[in-house]
Amino acid sequence: DIDLDFPRDVRERLIPMIHDRHGRDRAALVAAFPTFRARSAIRELGKALGLPPGEIERVARASEGWSGHRVAEDVASALGAERLAGREPTRWRHLVELAAEAHGLPRHLSQHSGGMIVATRPLVDCCPVVPAATEGRQMVMWDKDSCADAGFLKIDLLGLGMLSAVERCVDQIAARRGERIDLSRIPYDDPEVYRTIQRGETTGVFQIESRAQMASLVRTRPQTLDDLTIQVAIVRPGPIQGGAVNPYIARRQQLREDPSYAIPYDHPSLEPVLRETLGTIIFQDQVIEVAMAFAGFSAGEAESLRRAMSRKRSGQAMEAHHRRFVEGALARWPDVDEPLAERVFTMIRGFSGFGFPKAHGAAFGLLAYQSTWLRVHYAPEFLAALIDEQPMGFYPPDALVHEAQRRGIAVHPPEVNASAAGCTVTADGAVRLGLGHVLGVRREEVALLVAERESHGPFRSLAELASRAGVGRPSLERLAWSGACDLLAVADGASPRHARREALWRLGVAAAPVPGRAGAQLALPLDLPQAPALTGLDRWEELLADYATTGITTGTHPMALLRRSVPALRGTPTSADLGQIDHQAPVRVAGLVVARQRPGTASGVCFLLLEDEAGTVNLVVPPQVYERHRLTVRTEPLVIAEGRLERHPAAGGTVNVLVRRLLPLEATSRPAAVHDLSRPQGGEADAAQAGRGDFRAVAPPAMSFAQGRRR
Repeated sequence: DIDLDFPRDVRERLIPMIHDRHGRDRAALVAAFPTFRARSAIRELGKALGLPPGEIERVARASEGWSGHRVAEDVASALGAERLAGREPTRWRHLVELAAEAHGLPRHLSQHSGGMIVATRPLVDCCPVVPAATEGRQMVMWDKDSCADAGFLKIDLLGLGMLSAVERCVDQIAARRGERIDLSRIPYDDPEVYRTIQRGETTGVFQIESRAQMASLVRTRPQTLDDLTIQVAIVRPGPIQGGAVNPYIARRQQLREDPSYAIPYDHPSLEPVLRETLGTIIFQDQVIEVAMAFAGFSAGEAESLRRAMSRKRSGQAMEAHHRRFVEGALARWPDVDEPLAERVFTMIRGFSGFGFPKAHGAAFGLLAYQSTWLRVHYAPEFLAALIDEQPMGFYPPDALVHEAQRRGIAVHPPEVNASAAGCTVTADGAVRLGLGHVLGVRREEVALLVAERESHGPFRSLAELASRAGVGRPSLERLAWSGACDLLAVADGASPRHARREALWRLGVAAAPVPGRAGAQLALPLDLPQAPALTGLDRWEELLADYATTGITTGTHPMALLRRSVPALRGTPTSADLGQIDHQAPVRVAGLVVARQRPGTASGVCFLLLEDEAGTVNLVVPPQVYERHRLTVRTEPLVIAEGRLERHPAAGGTVNVLVRRLLPLEATSRPAAVHDLSRPQGGEADAAQAGRGDFRAVAPPAMSFAQGRRR
């Protein structure tokens, strides 16, 4: 089994090359068989039962998404327990019963994320082969475990977004600064890079950007690439379930305070194997070494144990090795009793979740350092590359932009005379969003517009844009509503407040390109009619338009607007103020939800990351609070949280809020109209009062339960 990571575009070219190199009869993609879980069962069975689509979606979004045996709780949480009350069978009760029966059954045939097998003889001699959905590819109808059992060589060709982002960043640096960066030759002991990592300032950095990683970095304070290798591997289900995380961090902190501190080992035979990781099992390789050194496994038996950890059916496979491990340890070492042998095996059993081999951790640790180095020394180019390579990582583009702005990097919205297709960096170091980030505008139309501008000069008016760009009316309207045509509207006589609506109106009545044999026949360059008297946009309406068209706002943060207009937020501290509040003090915070996580290793605890105009704050939602406010946790983009502030010295002073109550932002009281803050109070009321409800429809996506870690 070989894992290879490539930039995304390289992977797409590589798969057909492997088909051609080894023969289409001897190379194929590996299949996967997704099974019914709660959300898929609710949606598909609910549709078959004829339940209302809106209610089906509400229940599906409220669901945990894993077990189909708890759909009754999902229905009660989303719609009320009365839907399942009474003795008479109802369609909702049928849904609950059918979802439990369907749980775990295959739903459809799918393609493995990157697996291919290569054989020495035609694959059709031993397994079924079918065409894949993508032209030019084929797939065996076996999953990865079946292919491994059959002895096939399996190669995982994975498209890694950060590799693409790093390449794009290096190209941006060369284009803007004339510097050609060779990341294999950068200094790997840069003090500023390690100070940045130790402070947990790693938003956008590969593998060490999650809130769990940031909190861990502040405590472990990596100083070398070896430390980073351990760091990227430690926040994984394997080490967490194996109980390695807290002991490793505590021992590292103890060593920093007392270099003579003696690392405790469960048994002397484990010291040579676990010295590097301070007596804990963090890498898959160590499982093999522990099994051989402690339990007397042969190399073949230890490899069989390692393979059992990587299988979907690992629970049963791991149990088969359980008694052999305990009995081997008791027979090999007279000072080992059964509780000790069980404790060591429990450390190993945790890796049946997921753990890294050391080589994998080293490769990812190197890329984590390189991406941090680019963030520290070439921050604008790194941000531009990250935005262009979305989706990837833990943060939506909007959160990346706000974090960069807090670091002093200027970010400009798209503009038809200044933006390229992707993000660019201006001469003064600002990042300009690309026209390709305007949703609903086709890539081909963006290319036509940019090519026309570069060939024949900038557009001087809205009429000229409509006649020269070769872009259809729907795309012109999307560009106008995104603000990309504001400067042209101002040049045509509109005021800045009215520019977006006037551009939308005038381009909306422009003659659309007429399809012709040679592509598109452009409209005649006639003057566009003047717009009627239109109400100007205030800041809240501009923000909604930004999110609706690009998913990013480069202007005022939504919380800055709401904090001055919603009575429930008056006196509520910002994230920057929390550092002045005492440990265990009651606190009330509000913000935009950036990430939602409820990992299976957290015993039902849910973690939310809120963002406001000053920064971010971590919310810890206990299981009982989560169950009371499940819909709010899972679906609301703007929330108010009440709870207790926690700041433990052992956690490096990281601030968390332990939540006892969670509310949608508008649920506390009917908010006052949001006024244009550039006008004196008492001016025209904002039409966004009605638009407040629309924020749910345009809110930037959060890193959610279903998405997991995006590569």
